[in-house]
Amino acid sequence: MLRKNCSKNFKTGFTLIELMVAIAIIGIMSGIAIPNIIGWLPDYRLRNAERGLFGDMQFAKLRAVKSNSDWAIVFDTTNNRYFVCSDKGADDNWSGTNDLTGSGDNTIYKIISFTDYKSGVTYGHGTLATPVGSGFGAHNVSYVSENVTFNSRGTGKSGYVYLTNSKGKLVYAIGTNSTGIITTKIWKGSGWI
Repeated sequence: MLRKNCSKNFKTGFTLIELMVAIAIIGIMSGIAIPNIIGWLPDYRLRNAERGLFGDMQFAKLRAVKSNSDWAIVFDTTNNRYFVCSDKGADDNWSGTNDLTGSGDNTIYKIISFTDYKSGVTYGHGTLATPVGSGFGAHNVSYVSENVTFNSRGTGKSGYVYLTNSKGKLVYAIGTNSTGIITTKIWKGSGWI
């Protein structure tokens, strides 16, 4: 006996009601997800800035050991950036970062601007009341002369740099001790972790 193919009698596709229900579900899910993502982005970008600074400190330390010379990270708090420098130049001083191209006569390996993170990442300690170590410093950088140096043994200055974002509730303290160990601490409103 021959069977008749029943599928030819039905048309495939979506009905208008099915399409409207799918669009409504997508709209509701977007309405829930987008505000959460927007609230999450500043903290994500702050974390990226912290990781970048931590990595640049590690890089400067390793390059100092490899090249058997001093390397430094010079913090320019006025312009919300920092410089990775391989030589302090003829003036024998790491400071002097107020011109547009970088620091005076320092040999600059890399310039990092926090405005590149597009989220309000800045030097700061937000609502934080208790610093790590001796204090926040004049511009949320507790290093003397607002730079951290590493010598050929990988050791150097001790201090911290405080980074926050426009929300001000999350603070990262990235720092070193005199033995050259680089650490990161996070303040989430109740204490350092």
